[in-house]
Amino acid sequence: MTDIDVIVSEVGLRDGLQNVDQVLDIATKKRWIAAEAAAGVSEIEVGSFVNYQLLPQMADTGELVAFAKEIEGLTVAALVPNARGAKAAIEAGVHKVSIPVSASETHSKKNVNRTHDQMIDEVRNIRSMIDALPEQERPYFEAGIATAFGCTMEGHVPQATVVSLAERLIEAGAEEVGLSDTTGYANPAMIRRRIRAVHAAVGRDRLTGVHLHNTRGLGLANAAAALEEGITTLDSSLAGLGGCPFAPGASGNIVTEDLVFMLEAMGLKTGIDIERLVAVRELLKEGLPDEPRYGFIPDAGVPIGWQASLGEP
Repeated sequence: MTDIDVIVSEVGLRDGLQNVDQVLDIATKKRWIAAEAAAGVSEIEVGSFVNYQLLPQMADTGELVAFAKEIEGLTVAALVPNARGAKAAIEAGVHKVSIPVSASETHSKKNVNRTHDQMIDEVRNIRSMIDALPEQERPYFEAGIATAFGCTMEGHVPQATVVSLAERLIEAGAEEVGLSDTTGYANPAMIRRRIRAVHAAVGRDRLTGVHLHNTRGLGLANAAAALEEGITTLDSSLAGLGGCPFAPGASGNIVTEDLVFMLEAMGLKTGIDIERLVAVRELLKEGLPDEPRYGFIPDAGVPIGWQASLGEP
């Protein structure tokens, strides 16, 4: 992926679908994965290894991992809430394991029923599990710091809390931390400050990705600010599916289609064909006809001659 400047990581199959009441059939999910990969998306979070009685939308994650791994060049990621989920993800053969650890302890208890100390223990257990594998079989292990910019239950989350948690997660064995605007509280200035603070604490190579929501319309502005601080991986969701069950009114993740257009229009290579990406939305229209689909580029189209401005002056 040396020809890619920014990795756009599709999380709609996990963060999007887990917030949709309807269970999308696995055939449509496979078509979605295949179509996005064909459009040039290089990383897809295909689901999560959770309690499927609570999230039946994720019950086919293992089968989706097996399917996605057959697609050459695609990084297959999955979210896990604990060591038990990580064990299942590792057995399925994911390339990347991500565990959410909320900076807001109130949110952590509601989301995964664990305190910060308990989540640090989970991270240590997962690290031991991964280290026990042959080196070539070890998945990349990331800890995403959820509610890193604010929480609907606690309100303001101090920057010092986020930095301290990042340090503890790296010490416990996460190869990298990510910052997640789970509840849509971030703004560009806060994005810059907190990325800089975490970079200073754990190193720039230990924070390369952010997960942003468009709850208050600042998703793309926040993404642009993150890029200015050296972030090279941005999560997004096709048609902006997603949200947070503890953030009422949240409109979901930033729209993959709009994000890709913004990046390409800025002269940054994503490796993604925007027109082929927009066409993938038809699968959601068929499979989830009653679910809102967001995005400006799908409605307005790309501007005529937009690529002519690349490399100005």
